[in-house]
Amino acid sequence: MIFDVAIIGAGPAGLCLARALSGQGLAVVVLERQAEQALAAPAFDGREIALTRASQALLERLGLWARLPAEAIAELRDAQVFDGPSLFALQIRAEQAGAERLGHLVANQAIRRAAYQAVGECADVQLRCEASVRAICQREREVELVLEDGQLLKTRLLVAADSRFSETRRQLGIGAQLKDFGKSMLVCRMQHERDHQQVAWEWFGYGQTLALLPLNGRQSSVVLTLPPRQIERLQGLDETAFAREMERRFERRLGTMRLVSSRHAYPLIGAYARRMVGRRCALIGDAAVGMHPVTAHGFNFGLGSVQRLSELLLAAQHKRQDLGAGDLLARYERRQRLATWPLYQATNLLVELYTDDRLPVRLLRGAGLRLAQGLRPLQSGIARHLTART
Repeated sequence: MIFDVAIIGAGPAGLCLARALSGQGLAVVVLERQAEQALAAPAFDGREIALTRASQALLERLGLWARLPAEAIAELRDAQVFDGPSLFALQIRAEQAGAERLGHLVANQAIRRAAYQAVGECADVQLRCEASVRAICQREREVELVLEDGQLLKTRLLVAADSRFSETRRQLGIGAQLKDFGKSMLVCRMQHERDHQQVAWEWFGYGQTLALLPLNGRQSSVVLTLPPRQIERLQGLDETAFAREMERRFERRLGTMRLVSSRHAYPLIGAYARRMVGRRCALIGDAAVGMHPVTAHGFNFGLGSVQRLSELLLAAQHKRQDLGAGDLLARYERRQRLATWPLYQATNLLVELYTDDRLPVRLLRGAGLRLAQGLRPLQSGIARHLTART
């Protein structure tokens, strides 16, 4: 059997693309290494996703938003950025864009479960779990996939959606610009004495970076960035010692804190594919762009890639055009780069600036925050970007 679209990777990006293409007369297959149970009941991984209004709108159209439990959705009203020990903060307020909130925070676990459930209702989408691709052969009119069990699949278009360390991308001969920040990120949920008022923090301390993502009640997702060995030490602390350590790192601005979830650590490595497309293939999600989490745009970029590619594919399907045509894929690549390259580079520069603890740089970044606070159009522009529906 030949498929119209084969997607490698059943993460949220891959499953959302499959859902977006469903019901349009296309035969779609999703290949995933994990067992199906891991998709049906994903484990908590510590990651909370900050969704822009545009991302929420796409999840609503795909039928995922209605599947999210109300308790899994937290309001992100405003955001503030701190530097060092100063109490001064750059404020980004939703009201600057005429909105009630900047977005929402949803656990990655809940989004993955909703995506699996939505695709499960699509009769024209095959989900094949515990399936690994041994070889890829790109031909003029189709792509041949040889699975580890010897099965041969053919598809008119192959889509890689298997993480920023994508093996599919490598098999396709597409390189990536990797940015190793030399740090690890520890994420967990914590209860705290003082109310966060649904305001997110990004705190560039000296020798560390802290983020606070407000959940429901007096709970937050805490994100701590440090060198890997320091993260390992923190993971080894018992819950009480860890809580005291976090209180100290937050300078007790939240009062007493208590660990209420498991702790998870991830290496901080950015990735930007040197090409977004190839012969009858395209990259989406983290396989295309893997962001540093400081601007909270990685998942939103992934959903953006889903929307851009699916719109082009459905338009081609409606006109009975070739889904793997070079001009169609070239349009996708242009749009994807235009939407992601500037912010990807700006994010990396921001991280370099705000993790450099030399005295001249400290003075420069503190002055930069105060200057930005005085630029109302800049703050309003950021708020409008986060709250726009498209």
